Amino acid sequence: MSVRSHRWATLVATAGIAALALTGCAQQNTAAPAASSAPVQKAENLPAPFNGAPVKVALVQQSGAGDFFTAWTAGAKAQAAAINIDLTVFDARNDNAKQASDLEQAIAAKPDAIIVDHGQTDTIEPRVHAAVDAGIPVIVYDLALKDSTGVVVTSQSDASMAQGVLDQLVKDNGQGAKVGLVSAEGYAPLDRRKKVWDEVIAKNDLDQVFFTGKVTESTATDNIPLVDAALKANPGVQAIFAPYDEITKGVVQAVEQNNLQDKVKVYGIDISNADIEVITADGSPWVATSATDPSAVGAGVVRALALKLAGQLTEDTVQFPAVTITRDFLIQKGITNVAQLREAEPSLLLNDTVVADWLPAVSG
Repeated sequence: MSVRSHRWATLVATAGIAALALTGCAQQNTAAPAASSAPVQKAENLPAPFNGAPVKVALVQQSGAGDFFTAWTAGAKAQAAAINIDLTVFDARNDNAKQASDLEQAIAAKPDAIIVDHGQTDTIEPRVHAAVDAGIPVIVYDLALKDSTGVVVTSQSDASMAQGVLDQLVKDNGQGAKVGLVSAEGYAPLDRRKKVWDEVIAKNDLDQVFFTGKVTESTATDNIPLVDAALKANPGVQAIFAPYDEITKGVVQAVEQNNLQDKVKVYGIDISNADIEVITADGSPWVATSATDPSAVGAGVVRALALKLAGQLTEDTVQFPAVTITRDFLIQKGITNVAQLREAEPSLLLNDTVVADWLPAVSG
């Protein structure tokens, strides 16, 4: 076994042990849907470097509670399997120190490429640059970098996501409405969404009466008391923007336990099977969300990396467009899961985003 192969085998074994431990934690926090068991269609006529031995790629994640991340990773795995990528996954589960350690291990194993999914800028950016300096191609997803030289940067179009659902908020509640924000600072996608929120507040003379919220290992549960206190202190609030689905679910529970579901409208971001169940529940205050399909996005990140390795990616920034979805639309169409939503909104599949003749879109 070569030194490179030995390092990679050690990395795979370590990741496998970590994954088993993390699975136990995930089962305690949330029940996520299983990935599809359908066989992956292998792509044909693959160019170099995919036409030889499997391409070794490390995926270093910072995931959280909920089935969004499960679906994202399933999409990444399915796309990788279709194009001869051997994908090893590390998941730090909101542990910044562990993600830093995971990335250091990945660099030491000298894979063919590294994907970094989410993370704190101050902790992860120095190690991203270390990987680039070591000659390892790096692609990041929803990670804010102060210097992205040599890195492919991918993200949901957070500006369009926030703008779409906030346009719906203004349409439903009117200018000058009393509104609240439940979010957290220091997370790249949330910060980008808050920037749009601030612009919409100013443009429409909205009255922001509170800003609370946090991201934890149990985000939905931990935001309930914060929102409960905010609602009690601000009885006239008409609408709440909660730009991350785990936060949104906590907001919904707080609104309902205060019996305000007929008075307070909730606007979120992201979509999943669990989210659709909450949105379409009888009397739910969650009236609109703006989202990408997480499985399709995870696959899209892998495709962007593949095009980069094949010398066919012409830019270093890739954004995945979002769709605004209302509760009324889901109910009218009888949609109960993401699979049905994909049929009703096929643009979610990203079939025309970062693709090539040899690289069709695949999702989990």
